[in-house]
Amino acid sequence: MSAHDLDLIPAGTVFAPSEVIHYADRDMRDLAEAISDADVLVTVPHAEAAIPEELAGFLAPGLTRRLQRDFSDATAARVMRRWAQIDPRVVAVVNPHPRLVRDPNRARPDDLRDQLRQAFDRVRAAEGAGAADLDGVDAIRPVSYSNIAMLDAPATPERLDELVGALTSVASQGLDVYEAMREELTELFITKGLAHGGAFTRLSFHDTMHLGMRPDGSLEPEAPAGGPPRVVTLSNGGDAEGEQRTADQPVTMPPADLRMLADAHRAEFELVDHDAVALNRPYRGEHEIFAAAARFRGIAGDAEAAGFSPAAAQVEFSRAYLLGPHAIGALRDPGTDWVDEDPERIDFFAYACKRAWDAFRDRD
Repeated sequence: MSAHDLDLIPAGTVFAPSEVIHYADRDMRDLAEAISDADVLVTVPHAEAAIPEELAGFLAPGLTRRLQRDFSDATAARVMRRWAQIDPRVVAVVNPHPRLVRDPNRARPDDLRDQLRQAFDRVRAAEGAGAADLDGVDAIRPVSYSNIAMLDAPATPERLDELVGALTSVASQGLDVYEAMREELTELFITKGLAHGGAFTRLSFHDTMHLGMRPDGSLEPEAPAGGPPRVVTLSNGGDAEGEQRTADQPVTMPPADLRMLADAHRAEFELVDHDAVALNRPYRGEHEIFAAAARFRGIAGDAEAAGFSPAAAQVEFSRAYLLGPHAIGALRDPGTDWVDEDPERIDFFAYACKRAWDAFRDRD
């Protein structure tokens, strides 16, 4: 499939901070007022599926719109944007670039070229033997989680240099803006908290698919064992009860709070099955919440004195749950385009998120 058949961000597109920050009542409130009213900063690092046009010449030849979308959390991002529209107590920052540019939910590599070279090497070594283990070198994944090529493997060191140069250049137009705003907004919330006290949560927002996708765009018929729960995983880096696992791995949100947040989701999403919401299974969280928690530990003394309680958590919704059975049925058939998403479902989930967090705030 040619680049003309993909979702591309036009070459030269530069995203302004105002385009990646979302909050309610923008016609009546500025960002300072939104931060004053809010106690949750939501980050959406994998929101976008469209790829900057500058990278079109480096993409794998079999890539399709459906495979692009499968490698994103674009459905969760739709929910989050709607939630931000209706809830004055949240501010959201949404990455306008796909994770293919570089994953902001991973630590930024000291040497991007070397890490990407290692990733390509591992993919080549695993060819014919299953999916490559990219743990530790997945700031840029050459393949999706379904082991489908996203980037064409460079044939020469010079071609790898060209790819890294293109990735670095295009990141300055969107991804870097997201990361800068994520950190700037966090600092503004910290400043507010140290001055006035209160609670603050930095929430990393995602969705995940329990079924792999084949190169023809159809879903695998069976899910692997040990997959995510039916609706959502909430993570603080701890165990299945939200408790700290080891002495050197502090949790990012107090365990009791994470459990109460889970109960709020069960109630407001109208879930009868307790196990439809899980803690730290199979995802314990990633870079965004661990980096935020480390920042909060650095101000622990001042925060305690100010009556300020910052925390971080990750939420990972089931994409199948967000999309619904009709859309999942359509994705079981081969295809190159994404399915139609029901706006009423998006609305329901956005309002359910708002209600869940309202209930969580009332826990005391």
